[in-house]
Amino acid sequence: MTQQQCEIAWFSALCDDDYEFLGVADPYLRSSWEHCRNIVLRAEEGGFDNILLPSGYQLGLDTTVFAAAVATEVRRMKLLWATRIGEDWPPQLARRIATLDRILGPNAAGTGGRLNVNIISSDMPGQQLAGGPRYARATEVMKIVRTLLNGEALDHDGEFYQLKLEPPRITTLSGKCPPFYFGGLSHEARECAAEGCDVYLMWPDTMDKVRETIADMRERAARFGRQLKFGYRVHVIVRETEEEARLYADRLLSKLDEATGAAIREKSLDAKNYGVQRQAELRSAADGDGFVEENLWTGIGRARSGCGAAIVGTPDQVLAKLRAYQAEGIEAFILSGYPHAQEADLFARHVLPHIAHAPLEL
Repeated sequence: MTQQQCEIAWFSALCDDDYEFLGVADPYLRSSWEHCRNIVLRAEEGGFDNILLPSGYQLGLDTTVFAAAVATEVRRMKLLWATRIGEDWPPQLARRIATLDRILGPNAAGTGGRLNVNIISSDMPGQQLAGGPRYARATEVMKIVRTLLNGEALDHDGEFYQLKLEPPRITTLSGKCPPFYFGGLSHEARECAAEGCDVYLMWPDTMDKVRETIADMRERAARFGRQLKFGYRVHVIVRETEEEARLYADRLLSKLDEATGAAIREKSLDAKNYGVQRQAELRSAADGDGFVEENLWTGIGRARSGCGAAIVGTPDQVLAKLRAYQAEGIEAFILSGYPHAQEADLFARHVLPHIAHAPLEL
């Protein structure tokens, strides 16, 4: 039987999120051009299809500057560049996307570029907009940018933007807008994704919730006459035996105290959103070892806001878990582990050769 194909991406820790022991700052693993570039190049060498370059207000490196620099060094892999809507102006964002796409260069088939865009519905630094208006603004931005990058003239009269513009002179290599990856669990976030994005991203959850969310998002997208693809962001710990994998998970938490973990979680300005609350619910529902279901460990979330669980097990167990998600409709995975370069190598050696994967086609 032919294996179902999926996109396998890794993660570069631009936002000061790399550890040997969770919660223990390590100068060697702190975000820097050299360290984060090394993660990207190790992921490319390992055979990953894509890599997430995350974005934060005050943590780590500037994502746009880093993406432009590292785009000149990767030859095959795609970049999933994260951008925070509250910090940008849509026409300028369209031009920036087209420029990054050109710097990165063509895909292997020569049919287009290698840039994907992770849209984050963020506030303007120092300001706070309620969830409903904030997601409505993100929907407008995605429509504006998509129109301009599809080479169409824009005549937009919305709640947040009133713009009448010709498309930018600089186009993407394909002449089309790159795929928008987007996540969020609230009703407003789901409506925004259904109307505006291409790939709906989920954080770790139990299999029944994954199934339920995919069904809900398919229904919402259909109401807009659209179809979505689905992505899953999760950490991973793969070892030769299950005992080794679990021992490594325990080791990651062995120097963490609760106060430090809480401070790390609160440091993110997204720490109060619906998705983060759901990650906290998973931790509360887990067993004494932190597992909320077979091979899904919630301990990561004790020292991290956002994606807070890991697939933990042998290569066969990790593969089985990924394939179970695929059976529910997941077509793209964004993986990570601590330390990120080391775990990318382990996954590339022990799991990646056994799963059919390639950049997501949209």
